Amino acid sequence: MSGKREKVILLADCMSFYASVEKADHPGCKNKPVVVAGDPARRSGIILAACPIAKSFGVTTAERLGDALRKCPELVIMRPRMQHYIDISLMITRIYEEFTDLVEIFSIDEQFLDVTASLPFFGDPIAIAKSIQQKVLSQTGVWVRIGISSNKILAKIATDIWAKKNEDGIFTLSKSDVETLLWPEPVNKMFGVGSRMTAHFTRLGMNTIGDIARTPLPSLKEKFRARFGKQSDIHAEVMWRTANGLDDSPVTPRTFSAPPKSVGHMMTLPRDYNDKSEVDTVLLELTEEVCRDCRRKGYMGSVVTVSCMCSPYEAPTGFSRQMKMPDPTNNTNAVFQAVKMIFYKYWDKMPVRRAGVTLSQLVDDGNYQLTLFEDQVKSRALEKATDRIKDRYGSAAIMRASSLTNAGQAADRSTKIGGHYK
Repeated sequence: MSGKREKVILLADCMSFYASVEKADHPGCKNKPVVVAGDPARRSGIILAACPIAKSFGVTTAERLGDALRKCPELVIMRPRMQHYIDISLMITRIYEEFTDLVEIFSIDEQFLDVTASLPFFGDPIAIAKSIQQKVLSQTGVWVRIGISSNKILAKIATDIWAKKNEDGIFTLSKSDVETLLWPEPVNKMFGVGSRMTAHFTRLGMNTIGDIARTPLPSLKEKFRARFGKQSDIHAEVMWRTANGLDDSPVTPRTFSAPPKSVGHMMTLPRDYNDKSEVDTVLLELTEEVCRDCRRKGYMGSVVTVSCMCSPYEAPTGFSRQMKMPDPTNNTNAVFQAVKMIFYKYWDKMPVRRAGVTLSQLVDDGNYQLTLFEDQVKSRALEKATDRIKDRYGSAAIMRASSLTNAGQAADRSTKIGGHYK
């Protein structure tokens, strides 16, 4: 009886995705240092993507545009076009689906592919990876780097540590190579470990991925409990399994079709907001976005969370607090009252530079609680009517008067996706 066939999983990563799309659309910039950045006049003026030429000057993602220009005055700055990037990402997904029906979107520029059943039709894993690279490049102008392994975490690690640095953009990391190839790598190369976690591991005497992997799991949990508290067992196990290259999760198409656990929006403001009326305007706009999303998706929420970050940049203050409302709702006015109650209870009166509103504990909005003090049928009909107008003509087609003041951000946000220009 033959053993079970080992899976072949790919993690395909689009190199400098936003910048690559812009260079493909602007052939004259082929040999120029290109970055995609937010509006320099606003706080979103940071680098979202930098092409390899720009990176050769030391330009990095997430740094301020001004700092990048000091490193490379010749930078070609492209304003982001988020809807276009989403369209290209979906086009790339369709290319992947020509090779397998098991494609899982991990982010806008990364996707997992299970090609185990595709090997008899398209060749060995390397051949499939090369075919994918050439097809994506010819149809979109984007170069894809591909990590190959027997599970998702190892495919991701193969991409991040090796495929991104290989000239051919392909690397295979098998389970048998974990000890010899992965374990000697420094802790900060491990997926899920940032600078802060690296510092924690250093204090624990763990400098390489192998140091984590070789630590018995009960011992690692004990160390995590001593450092992070009693609730850190799951985090310890995730780190230990990652270091050992263990991952049982399947490649799952349509991952994002699962019901959401919450619906939220956050806004970084173009300037500090001090005045209560200005803060109210922003909180109302955020509440309206959240409730509109809930109505579109058919949910009501019973728990509202409000978060805030205040200046100064050097020592910001802030909070994130929640409260349970009497009944689930997606009514903007009802949620707004709860939002204000939370905000003004915890705000320290420092200048506001970021705020967020989230609804959670979602339930289907088909059944709702009637009250003696409000005509719910009428208010729901009114909000659905305004939603239809916005869906047809754009979210700026109908706005509250407060959004037309200097504090209002609704008109500007209507031109963006995820805080970036469409």
